[in-house]
Amino acid sequence: MSKVIGKVLATEKNPSTMEEFYFWTRPELVLNPFDVVKVEHINNSKTYGVVEEISHITDSASFLADYISNDFGDIHTAPITHRIGMNYVKAKIVGNTENIYIPVLNGTSVAIAEKEEVSAALGLSTIKHPIPCGYLEMYQGAGEEDRVRLTVNVDSKYLIGPEGAHLNISGISGLAAKTSYAMFLLKGIQDKCLNALKSGDKDADEDVAFVIFNVKGKDLLAIDEPNVFDSEKEREEVLALYDELGLSKTPFKNVHYYYPYSDARIHNTYLEKEKVKNNIDSGKAHMFKYEYRHDKENLDLMFSSIDDPGQTMDSILNYIISGRGEFGNLDSWEDFLKNVKECGEAGGHGDKEISVLSWRKFERIVKKSIYNNPLFGSIKETDKEIRISQALADIKKNEVHVIDIAKLSDDMQAFVFGDAIKAIYNLKLSPDDEANPPSKIVIFIDELNKYASSDVPKSSPILRQVLDIAERGRSLGIVLFGAEQFKSAIHQRVTGNCSTFAYGRTNAIELTKSDYRFIPSIYKSMMARLKQGEYIIQNPVFRSLLNIMFPKPIYKQFKSK
Repeated sequence: MSKVIGKVLATEKNPSTMEEFYFWTRPELVLNPFDVVKVEHINNSKTYGVVEEISHITDSASFLADYISNDFGDIHTAPITHRIGMNYVKAKIVGNTENIYIPVLNGTSVAIAEKEEVSAALGLSTIKHPIPCGYLEMYQGAGEEDRVRLTVNVDSKYLIGPEGAHLNISGISGLAAKTSYAMFLLKGIQDKCLNALKSGDKDADEDVAFVIFNVKGKDLLAIDEPNVFDSEKEREEVLALYDELGLSKTPFKNVHYYYPYSDARIHNTYLEKEKVKNNIDSGKAHMFKYEYRHDKENLDLMFSSIDDPGQTMDSILNYIISGRGEFGNLDSWEDFLKNVKECGEAGGHGDKEISVLSWRKFERIVKKSIYNNPLFGSIKETDKEIRISQALADIKKNEVHVIDIAKLSDDMQAFVFGDAIKAIYNLKLSPDDEANPPSKIVIFIDELNKYASSDVPKSSPILRQVLDIAERGRSLGIVLFGAEQFKSAIHQRVTGNCSTFAYGRTNAIELTKSDYRFIPSIYKSMMARLKQGEYIIQNPVFRSLLNIMFPKPIYKQFKSK
């Protein structure tokens, strides 16, 4: 039988409603926000509530009265008047076993819930297509026999479509472990897909592929290799958690890496040269390049962060991409830069409607990215070099493609990201007759604010692509997993189309923004002190925000020195 911890309070100022109720409890009883309680209700039903706020009051009329009762502020004196005190709790109603939502009655007993009741109250027991998104621990202040530990699954239909799609993860850099949490979810999706494929389940969403951008050091350049833990005890604890969550204890499978092309002069990746060579020789990696003949159409991506109110850069880009002047007869980036320079000279042979000054500005921008950059060259007749769009055009289900952009400049990171997004979008929108793309492609990018913030120029081609994916991607099978430090910095049309949000540790200034206005104040306070590996999750299938934890990565982590 469940332990009774208090009784419902309904006063003139604080009545029970269809949405919330209050109850008193012992002052020494330890409850926490997000704990679930139950109330016996009419027609043998049970109403479930989630703890939102906990307060303590006494019979003292004012602060002054309590001060006086302690001999006018003598901290060493026992108070003359014994104050009667109590704790009262505000709980948000999340469900009733018989769908009865009239207010709970004053004096009704309130008890902690059993494990199965917690699952039902939060909407976790009815999930049909489960993917683990962490685990929760409840009643940490109660006795060992009353504590609840529960795996939390999200419905894949509301995570990667078709009912809902797109995930946004926010939190302070380093402390929120945003990349680790995104990779944890991606592993759950891949495990589900591989298991469905193995079992021959034709109704399962096994037709999924992944495109991941490595934006920090070597973070995601060994996700197919097992992690090395600090101790055997830590290893056993982490593996036990993966067992408990129903996940495999192996790293990602079917992984392929793409490094920016490097030469003897410039090494464009943080991964060691020997490791790069070994991965390429073993067939699990390529270096990527951009060729003039195929990639000049993507030159607009270099201007994603540049405001162009007069559309002069846009006019030049149209002139080049359409092959006007000499631009249709060129074969190399060197010839391209030479031709652009000539267009910027007095009496140059460029479009006469475009000023020489505009051509010179255009030259400065493209030269900064292209000149002496080994990324821009011709693909050699070898299986070691490839174009990103060419690689993604042949993506297969359950494959993981990791594109390394960490060591590139911000402009080049945007260029590569935009090129890959464009290739995926074109693949899903108008696939070749021979192409057989997966029904869903999940894209993960950290530092999403670089490409989809509210400060990015409205004319940015990358912003247009991200907005298009946010608004139309669900129907096309393109799902965006984005992460950033501050959710409020992201374009509202992107966050507005996300079905799932994960909030890591966040600073107090960020929590004052309008993006968090629907979150109860006590939960906001908790967001400011969440531990690493701890998140507050919001998804349509959950009846309340959930405070969850997740285990350390199972794939190789590069230790910071």
